[in-house]
Amino acid sequence: MKWNWRAFKESLRRGISMRRRNRLDPDLLKQMARGIMTARPDEIGCDECFEQVDDFVDRVLGGKNAAAAMPLVQDHLNRCHDCREEYEALLAALRAAT
Repeated sequence: MKWNWRAFKESLRRGISMRRRNRLDPDLLKQMARGIMTARPDEIGCDECFEQVDDFVDRVLGGKNAAAAMPLVQDHLNRCHDCREEYEALLAALRAAT
């Protein structure tokens, strides 16, 4: 399983510091639990997604089924808000340029 441990540790650290102030964020805990429960053994991380997102965008712009050709990237984009924002920004910029 390829989990973004750096982000997980930071989330956990934030959760612990909030607990110390008697304000444990239930939304943060739900997000962490959802990420753990839905992790896949073949999942890619943000770095791998970032390396492949330009090819994914090229496929989308070429009218190809990028999700079928690159399912791990699509899965990561579905799960990761930050990477999805990067993908959408790149896609919008390239669409505007053409």
